Amino acid sequence: MFQMNEDRRERSERQTCTKMDSIEATEEQHPTLDEVIAWSRSFEMMMRSPEGRDVFREFLRSEYSEENLMFWMACEELKKESNPSAINEKARIIYEDYVSILSPKEVSLDSRVREGINQSLAEPSSTMYEEAQLQIYTLMHRDSFPRFLNSSPQGATFKRCDHPLVTLKFSSV
Repeated sequence: MFQMNEDRRERSERQTCTKMDSIEATEEQHPTLDEVIAWSRSFEMMMRSPEGRDVFREFLRSEYSEENLMFWMACEELKKESNPSAINEKARIIYEDYVSILSPKEVSLDSRVREGINQSLAEPSSTMYEEAQLQIYTLMHRDSFPRFLNSSPQGATFKRCDHPLVTLKFSSV
């Protein structure tokens, strides 16, 4: 009996520790002027950069839509996975955290994509969320990113770049 409770406790701790929404930058990094300018011109360049994603995430948090980026990042992590049991676990966590209608962090997916995910849950794969991920990426690119570029918090955030021209560059973009 004691061993069963111990096993249950260990599984619970492992599940808690694998939550994908706990991805945080471990130390503050200051982007270069070239990186900041590249981010202002290309959503893709910003999304490729951990520092760019951190800055964008701060903005999304202020708009109460941080879950979109967190979902996208969780899908990226899932795609890197090759261990079947880890794929099953991560796929389930992504579903519970971002797809389930019961989740407070539910992302906005159309019914066709949502139904495809529901069917894929029977046999999860590392690519099962690709269509949903693309939908959220497109939403962030077309909706959130333009507001991010025009926001005053964005300008304040980009001051983390240790270069006096950043403000001038962004005011002219």
